[in-house]
Amino acid sequence: MRSTIVMTGAGRGIGRAGAECILRESPDVHLLVVARGSSGARLSAELGAGGRAVSYVTADLGSLESVRSAATEIRDRLDRGDLPPLRGFVGNAGVQYTNALTEGPDGFESTFAINVLANHLFVRLLEDRFAASARIVITVSDTHFGDFKHNLGIVPGPVWRSPDVLARTGAFSKPATTAAGRTAYSTSKLAAIHLVHEYARRLPGGIDVVAYNPGLVPGTGLARNAGPLSRFAMRRILPVMVLTPFATGRGAAGRYLADVVLGTTKAPTGSYVDRGRVVRSSEESYDPRRERELWDAVERLTAAYVA
Repeated sequence: MRSTIVMTGAGRGIGRAGAECILRESPDVHLLVVARGSSGARLSAELGAGGRAVSYVTADLGSLESVRSAATEIRDRLDRGDLPPLRGFVGNAGVQYTNALTEGPDGFESTFAINVLANHLFVRLLEDRFAASARIVITVSDTHFGDFKHNLGIVPGPVWRSPDVLARTGAFSKPATTAAGRTAYSTSKLAAIHLVHEYARRLPGGIDVVAYNPGLVPGTGLARNAGPLSRFAMRRILPVMVLTPFATGRGAAGRYLADVVLGTTKAPTGSYVDRGRVVRSSEESYDPRRERELWDAVERLTAAYVA
């Protein structure tokens, strides 16, 4: 059955490996990649080699106006019949900055804007275009546990604040430091899991939503905004850890992602998939009161772009 899957973060790392697996394992899929600037044409040509169905829309995920424009284009293409029915959205793009002071064009802290608000806006604008059975997959991180077992001391655990505080720069102590930037990252991933739980309650039947954790994956573009020492460690030192249970190679992480997206990995709506297994996320991540508060906040923060 022909279908469309929309995917962010397909250009490198886990996303690139996942996109290739999706296309290889499901030839009936039309993969619509969301890419920044001129990279979309190149990416769709590379992924579409051999006659695979791939196209692109352009968006800067740090700009909610740009996300709205991309989602509107997708809606229009679906309505015209230029794309087969929409049965998937993969919010795989993610960023981590070296501070908690980076502000996007809409006035939001950029980690929160890209890792939380952009996904939410895509989900809300595409919600009424999904055909059953559809699956939304949001890539999260086990850094949200906040313990050494899950982050090896590399990324500080999340520090929850009011969503209105988290959405703005300076939400954490010593906001100009790398530690604050990494705290913003782990906190944004906790927020994403909270929203997955809330989506599972609110989205119509026939649309499942799942949080996917790839584990520690060295050698991706996540550290591209880090300092020289951190970038060197991610490229040269941490890749050795894929030989241990503490890390996952890009290829394996991409295959796990594809299995979640295509439903090969069976996962009920609202669940958390750690690589290939459905497990519980952190105890902190199960908080219905906080999840409702976050839902209300992101609805309000993105309202101008949904209307």
